[in-house]
Amino acid sequence: MENNSFIIKPASEKDCIYAETITLEMEESAKARGTGIAKRSPEYIKAKMREGKAVIATTNNGEWAGFCYIEAWGHGKFVANSGLIVAPQFRKFGLASQIKNEIFKLSRSKYPDSKIFGLTTGAAVMKINSGLGYIPVSYGDLTDDEEFWKGCNSCVNVEILKSKNRQNCLCTAMLYDPSKKAKTEDVALRKDFKKNIKLFERWTRLKKYILLNIKKTKTKTLNLF
Repeated sequence: MENNSFIIKPASEKDCIYAETITLEMEESAKARGTGIAKRSPEYIKAKMREGKAVIATTNNGEWAGFCYIEAWGHGKFVANSGLIVAPQFRKFGLASQIKNEIFKLSRSKYPDSKIFGLTTGAAVMKINSGLGYIPVSYGDLTDDEEFWKGCNSCVNVEILKSKNRQNCLCTAMLYDPSKKAKTEDVALRKDFKKNIKLFERWTRLKKYILLNIKKTKTKTLNLF
């Protein structure tokens, strides 16, 4: 299938028919990766579509292919492009990158002064984000909005996040700052990240290995009592 066989656009009321399929695929994808994302109900996804805060991809014959939505935190100071998901049969056509580009443009249009951030365990998403101008940051650079962090409670690795006082976990934090000052200061960092992304991927895998082993060790210790 050619990339131009997909229709990628802001979602609307008529796309609510795909909401249940989207939430089921989000859950299955999280299980397959062994990580978690904030669980969303079909009603929540429908609300995002009705608000014009989502991007959906379908085939020309109306088959659902991919989705992503916008969440605003800290009174709009921060924006997250959340829930990126592509149907399994369409994961070899660069669709995730196209959706990320569209949701990024929609976010910039609706929230031009907001910082856009993401938490991800996927190297492919890191590469896409890097191309859009994101850079890796510490968790402390993200929103302190408690409602956002409550979303991590549905992740299987939430105990790691809590044990690190919300300063580290398996996910990599990435941030796009639209301010002129940030853009100027981060140019070199973005270039270095792109140049050394394979090294960064190895470091990310090592971090996951270490944190998961710590989690397993703690679980075994607790089971002794």
